[in-house]
Amino acid sequence: MKEQFKEFVKKNPILIKYVDSNEMSWQKFYEMYDLYGENNSVWDKYLVSDTKKDSALKDITKTTAFADFIAFLKTINLDSLQEGIGSIQRVLGVFQDFTGNKDNHDNTDKKEYKPRPLYKHFED
Repeated sequence: MKEQFKEFVKKNPILIKYVDSNEMSWQKFYEMYDLYGENNSVWDKYLVSDTKKDSALKDITKTTAFADFIAFLKTINLDSLQEGIGSIQRVLGVFQDFTGNKDNHDNTDKKEYKPRPLYKHFED
């Protein structure tokens, strides 16, 4: 019977985690094995790995989040988005005109306008 229990533990190394964390002892596991055998629902609590649960939950969450994101992208009207971006650009342009910040528009050096003297005619 001990050899069969050892084989059972080798097939299910997750049981070691419960013993290491002092949640169960080898004696209790052996008594459960002796009373119920290895194919009983009493083992369901111990044999289902937390990491398997977590990874399955993460996969489901990732898939759901990705599907929700794709569904959101499908609902976006690209024409209205383009109009909104254009409106924002116009508002920013007006704001720049009011603040006098024309760094983005006029980077060239322009000569300052000087009116021609009244007495001077075309290159005299």
